[in-house]
Amino acid sequence: MSGRNERAGAASVDEASPAAPVRQRIGTEPVGAVAAAWTDYLAAARQLDGVRRAAATAAAEQARAVEAAREELAGLHARLAPQQAGLRELGVPPITLTPTPPELTEAARSMVGGPAAVLAALRVARGWADAADATLAARGPLRPAAWPPRARNLLVYGPLALLVPMIQLVVLVVAGAGAASLVALVVGLPMPAVAFGAGWVAVGRLFPPRPGERLDRTPRLGALTCLVPAVVTASVIMLALLAG
Repeated sequence: MSGRNERAGAASVDEASPAAPVRQRIGTEPVGAVAAAWTDYLAAARQLDGVRRAAATAAAEQARAVEAAREELAGLHARLAPQQAGLRELGVPPITLTPTPPELTEAARSMVGGPAAVLAALRVARGWADAADATLAARGPLRPAAWPPRARNLLVYGPLALLVPMIQLVVLVVAGAGAASLVALVVGLPMPAVAFGAGWVAVGRLFPPRPGERLDRTPRLGALTCLVPAVVTASVIMLALLAG
């Protein structure tokens, strides 16, 4: 009897006690949240990589613009220096060649946009320098510096080549075919070489080359110009001496 009563009591206790909660399995319910977070992370990583690439491209373009602006500035300075010197030689007052405060303010305002804006402004200034060169060349055709090298150098070699022969002919006409003419002939023999050397130096002094250009002294033309008058004059004096 006692054993049956114990089993009945245990059964009643089991029926009276509330059912224990059953623990759910982890692994199926949070999968969607993890996938969404991973997708957001990949999108953010791609966006960050795009921003990094854009920043690197902008930095590279800015560096190229800075280098190009430096080269443009050096070339423009080399162009403006001889232009300023040439204008001063033509009598332009130095104060006219100096930028005014409003011009400096406008130039500073145009450079606020960074290296690209500075490069664009320098290229515009180079166009103005080209236009100034064209204007000076068009308005100054009578200036020997604007002539071709042969015609320009002939103005130097020619007078030097004719100087001594003219003196020899004057001596021949005044003194006649005698000892004076013979002395003038002997003295004039090395004069073509002297005239050529003087013309070589004078061409470099009178017509200095522009930056980046090479001076053409036309040596063959200079030698021929200095030699022909001397040979002709020597031949005339020799014929006069032989005839006398």
